[in-house]
Amino acid sequence: MLEDTETRSIGIYGERHGRYLKNYRKIVYTQLLTSGKLHSYLADINEQAQERFELLVKQFAEKEGVTEQLKVKNQMDWVGKMTNIRNRAMENVNSEIIYN
Repeated sequence: MLEDTETRSIGIYGERHGRYLKNYRKIVYTQLLTSGKLHSYLADINEQAQERFELLVKQFAEKEGVTEQLKVKNQMDWVGKMTNIRNRAMENVNSEIIYN
């Protein structure tokens, strides 16, 4: 278990989920903490959330035609659309993984 804490990062998603567990799922949090599995669990959550976020951004961008050509042609339009896509992807990750 010590190897886990030294090599795997909890990351921002893991930290958010950890705070959620601590505040709203105290029994689960305590069980993970006392069993020594909390860090590994939160690192796994972080990886899942990061992968899901990246996949959603890619899928939304492809579906909506937000390409590198658009970025070259109209950078402000591209930035606006990518910001919207990233926000929607973050909402999805938060509701499905972080605060669930």
